[in-house]
Amino acid sequence: MDIHSLMAVSPIDGRYASQTEPLKEYFSEYALIRYRVRVETEYFIALCELPLPQLADFDHGKFEALRDIYRKMTPEDAARVKEIEKVTNHDVKAVEYFIKEKFREMDILRWGEFVHFGLTSQDINNTSVPLSLKEAVENVYMPLLREVTAMIGGMAQEWKDIPMLARTHGQPASPTRVGKEFRVFQVRIEEQMRQLGTLSYPAKFGGATGNMNAHKVAFPGIDWIGFGDRFVASLGLKRSFPTTQIEHYDNLAAIFDCIRRINTILIDFSRDIWTYISMEYFRQKVNKNEVGSSAMPHKVNPIDFENAEGNLGIADAVLTHLSMKLPISRLQRDLTDSTVLRNVGVPFAHTVIALNSLKKGLGKLILNEKAIEADLERNWAVVAEAIQTILRRENYPNPYETLKALTRTGAAVNHETIADFIETLDVSKEVKEELRAITPMTYTGF
Repeated sequence: MDIHSLMAVSPIDGRYASQTEPLKEYFSEYALIRYRVRVETEYFIALCELPLPQLADFDHGKFEALRDIYRKMTPEDAARVKEIEKVTNHDVKAVEYFIKEKFREMDILRWGEFVHFGLTSQDINNTSVPLSLKEAVENVYMPLLREVTAMIGGMAQEWKDIPMLARTHGQPASPTRVGKEFRVFQVRIEEQMRQLGTLSYPAKFGGATGNMNAHKVAFPGIDWIGFGDRFVASLGLKRSFPTTQIEHYDNLAAIFDCIRRINTILIDFSRDIWTYISMEYFRQKVNKNEVGSSAMPHKVNPIDFENAEGNLGIADAVLTHLSMKLPISRLQRDLTDSTVLRNVGVPFAHTVIALNSLKKGLGKLILNEKAIEADLERNWAVVAEAIQTILRRENYPNPYETLKALTRTGAAVNHETIADFIETLDVSKEVKEELRAITPMTYTGF
């Protein structure tokens, strides 16, 4: 561990720094500055391509060199922006001045006033943040989520034929299959992934109060609405229009809510697997050097699923705040969104930690078929539903009540109890044979 990480206030930059490292490219202060420079640069290039009359003579061959300002940007470059900010006391204006410094170095400063032309800071922020979010989701979050989902799906397939006692309200219920219960979670996650894929990443791009006032007054003959739509689309985002000074964040909230639903499903999954481990349906592969308990040498705790549950819970809390707070702003804008947006990376960091824990935990699982079979054998009463349903089919009098009386006497219900009960029924020989074939191991449905 880096000694400096021991001084981190948050575990996502301390204890778990190695896991959250990939997110620094999207959610760090350096990343935010780089994305701002990217948007400003691409905007200038778009103005040249329009072209504005004053930019008609700008050499398009310099576009790639301009893009290198952000493509080759270093943390030292970002530190220079922070130095400028100490003077301007404005973070986006500092980015503008930094780009103009680069223009001076490239001997193109005479076009420098078209950097940030007609814009307000939120045109940059409300484009940079959703762009960084989109690319973090695509490049870090989704690959990891797909990996975990594939592991769950693999176990669903591997254990699809293993019968298992189901439990509703914690009580023995009609049997199921191990693989099917994993498949439930796989399908739930995949459906939310599908919904997430349908959501667009919104960006506000429209000047001081959303009306492109400055653009129109300077160049009234240009279709600035169409320009804004095309420019934002070129970044892979969808322009919100009309807006106030800021993005209204409704679609961003929808993205956060969808990811929160995925996390909630994974919390449900983590708790179920934790419970199955406590029931000894699963054992965990043991690393001989690991310590399960500081006091009890025999213990192998399900810490990976506990870690996942805890981190997913923190992520959901922050995602909830983001989705509830961001769409609310006083009049045309207040500054509460600005400080809140700086925390977008926090829930993703906790989610990444959780997904890594789930990968590790799932990799340790060993199915304990003997424990599962023993639990089924102890619970022959669960075939009562099957028997009474067939008796209903045969129009047998009061089948539910008859089975209720059998299974609620307080006496143990086992194979022999059920077999003896079947012999007392006034039904045909064929029906009795059908009933005898039902066992907790075979009564698993589709």
